[in-house]
Amino acid sequence: LMQKLFSFLLPLSPPPYKIGQLYMISKHSHEQSDRGEGVEVVQNEPFEDPHHGNGQFTEKRVYLNSKLPSWARAVVPKIFYVTEKAWNYYPYTITGKSLCSFLPKFSIHIETKYEDNKGSNDSIFDNEAKDLEREVCFIDIACDEIPERYYKESEDPKHFKSEKTGRGQLREGWRENHQPIMCSYKLVTVKFEVWGLQTRVEQFVHKVVRDILLIGHRQAFAWVDEWYDMTMDDVREYEKNMHEQTNIKVCNQHSSPVDDIESHAQTSVRRIFKTCCPPFHKCTRKLILEILQVPGSQPSIETCRHLEPVAAEPELDLNWAVSPLFSRHFDPLKLLDVEVISVIKPRTWRVETFLWDW
Repeated sequence: LMQKLFSFLLPLSPPPYKIGQLYMISKHSHEQSDRGEGVEVVQNEPFEDPHHGNGQFTEKRVYLNSKLPSWARAVVPKIFYVTEKAWNYYPYTITGKSLCSFLPKFSIHIETKYEDNKGSNDSIFDNEAKDLEREVCFIDIACDEIPERYYKESEDPKHFKSEKTGRGQLREGWRENHQPIMCSYKLVTVKFEVWGLQTRVEQFVHKVVRDILLIGHRQAFAWVDEWYDMTMDDVREYEKNMHEQTNIKVCNQHSSPVDDIESHAQTSVRRIFKTCCPPFHKCTRKLILEILQVPGSQPSIETCRHLEPVAAEPELDLNWAVSPLFSRHFDPLKLLDVEVISVIKPRTWRVETFLWDW
């Protein structure tokens, strides 16, 4: 588990930014969605919490296969998404993301608080995560770099100047004397409980999250003239329209006929077995064959110990593994559990579960 506290300073104040962050999220999601990838909004409705009061609950699916690094694309299905659930009780929000379609042991948790200060409150989340060590990162929306492919001069705070507020063209050191000023505190917790990959994946995800958050905060300021005069009703209507348009861009690409889905299934199974599986013993082949022939079965995770040494086969024949997928009795839209047995040490085999849906 790796946790970081990001502090983003903005030349704004918390009350109007309640509208600004809703506008930014909707427009950003729409711009980043295309050709079947991006953000699908599943649910967006009012929600009441006994502790935090009235808020808004949102559930989204984020399709991002092409944005993954090559080492991750090698083992994920072609149709792959992250589920995001968020509770917005502005000025406090909670966002949770999990790879529900592939990795049950991976999660991202983000808590956000907005305050009218210059990022001086390092203990702002001590009540929420007092026992965990964390790295504190101050992010300058004007001077810290973003990936070159996302750079737009019109969204660069060093060049943008707001016509409605007169703010902008921020220079190094702007946060020392600028008024108004506010801080968006983001406590980001990444957990990936897979031995051998944990540190690498958690560091990579933190880098991606940092870049996304920096781009979003830059855009929130660069688009200030578009949302500054909006009311809450205005931004909710804008949000609704953007969600509908974005869903069309994303979801149409995932309305595949059965043959296409079965093709995705075959590709995914082959990719999983080629990438993740060591040489297999014949009893292992029999176990996985039985699982594939009974979609929906959920064998328990267990460890099998062989009393005598077993001979591993040099290569796994994939034909038997994918053949059940072409049976018309197989429903490709149901969750399929595939258990892969890997060698931990001599005479010990560990059963691991890979979950995904098409």
